[in-house]
Amino acid sequence: MEEMNLLERAKAAEGQFLSGDLEEIRPYGSGHINDTFLVRKDKRYILQRMNRNIFTDPQGVMENILGVTNFLREKIKKAGGDVERGTLTVIPTKAGESLHWDSQGDCWRMYHFIEDAISYDRVESEQDFYESAVAFGNFQQMLADYPAETLHETIPGFHDTKARYEVFLKAVEEDVCGRAKEVAKEIAFFQERKEIAAVLGDMLAAGELPLRVTHNDTKLNNIMMDAKTGKGICVIDLDTVMPGLAVHDFGDSIRFGASTGDEDEPDLSKVNCDLHLFQLYTEGFLKGCRGSLTETERGMLPMGAKVMTYECGMRFLTDYLQGDTYFKTHREGQNLDRCRTQMKLVADMEANWEEMARIVAQCL
Repeated sequence: MEEMNLLERAKAAEGQFLSGDLEEIRPYGSGHINDTFLVRKDKRYILQRMNRNIFTDPQGVMENILGVTNFLREKIKKAGGDVERGTLTVIPTKAGESLHWDSQGDCWRMYHFIEDAISYDRVESEQDFYESAVAFGNFQQMLADYPAETLHETIPGFHDTKARYEVFLKAVEEDVCGRAKEVAKEIAFFQERKEIAAVLGDMLAAGELPLRVTHNDTKLNNIMMDAKTGKGICVIDLDTVMPGLAVHDFGDSIRFGASTGDEDEPDLSKVNCDLHLFQLYTEGFLKGCRGSLTETERGMLPMGAKVMTYECGMRFLTDYLQGDTYFKTHREGQNLDRCRTQMKLVADMEANWEEMARIVAQCL
């Protein structure tokens, strides 16, 4: 009943954006945050109900998206590219707004559908992983001269690892579920490496790393691949575009994509940081960046991978200590398994640190 009600509300919402007879509307995609629908009238469109529990400032999110996509559109046009496929195109409401607010207080938005393109939820081939790296690097390069400080920080402190470490310590101290004793080894792992939490933030504060426009969710399925060539053509899901560090975007891709096991794999013998995939992604990312990163940024790419893996593992453990209230879980102990895979990856990176640095130097 609720799904039907939502579909009816989606039908009402699309009429605020488009005129003409509705041919088709149906749920679409595999996203877990927003509710997404495929709409067909004269052509196809994407309609979304934004999740206001996650994005408490929808207007700020849309201002970021419009600023970045309009900037990208000009860059693509000057380069002779296809602006309809090279970046998202926001469709305004009939009143000229970027969002439609319905009677129940929900906000809706619409994009052009990118035709003849596909996305993958999992890495199906090394080439896909490489092409996603090129696409995210190209995204970074095209936005290198965008004034990042003008963007809204729509999720404050999203990658403030030092602040997240303080939240972790508080969760350990409060121990609201009485779980701290059973995970003393895991707690010690993060405490023994607390200096990792401060590295990148301190470098940013000291002006050693530049503030950039960052995507902050650099998963493979946020790249649209050309259905014929397999090349990455468009970076999507721009809700988390904010001011940040390029090495964070690189690092999150490595954390997720270069792991040999699933994020919640209980058998840690299956989990390693694959150095071949690390090299493949590094090559693609630097190719896409086309020299737009500073020498310091390039040298800190391995640290970006380590920091992001450390941060995510710490967040999983924090959530476990607090009673699994943030990350969705489907079985008991899932957050703890997620934490342990990230610990294994951090330890693996530490064991191969010199090799990772050598790979980056070789890719340069």
